[in-house]
Amino acid sequence: MSDYGMMSANRPRVSLRPTMLSDLDYVVTVEQDAANLPFITPWERTQHEGAIRFPDSRHFIVEFGDSNERAGFVILQGCRNPHRSVELKRIVLGPKGLGLGRACVRQLKKLAFSQLQAHRFWLDVKALNTRAYALYQSEGFVEEGRLRESVRVSVGADGYDSLIVMSMLDREYQARIALGEEGV
Repeated sequence: MSDYGMMSANRPRVSLRPTMLSDLDYVVTVEQDAANLPFITPWERTQHEGAIRFPDSRHFIVEFGDSNERAGFVILQGCRNPHRSVELKRIVLGPKGLGLGRACVRQLKKLAFSQLQAHRFWLDVKALNTRAYALYQSEGFVEEGRLRESVRVSVGADGYDSLIVMSMLDREYQARIALGEEGV
């Protein structure tokens, strides 16, 4: 077991803090990492600046462990959506295989449904990103449909990949809490 903020139940402790402009060099670096690029469509720095400043978005740095080491970033959009439909626009993590993704997704669900009062929390994931798809599915997200060959990629699927749209409703989240599946 590593020293990366593991808790007794082998779950890492993660926290989210608002991204500051001084974090943007880090954000762009982790987004451009070769391990992350196949699974996202990177943004320009100015797009990240806009997400930090735009009231409908939330841009967070993911920190973990006792020293609050930076582990990545997340972006939520639709935070003021009148239909209460909040989108997990982006989750990009540096360290892999430590359980940070699961811990982060759980924090984001809690934020979306408890603080932002979301009715629906949704995302899309590239079909080639089987690891993320399995995580979202295991965390209670339901596949709604596929946008076939909707994004260009440099490898696989003849240069195109499909986006899988997934969501969770507030009542599904509450049912998971009642069953003890959220671990919050």
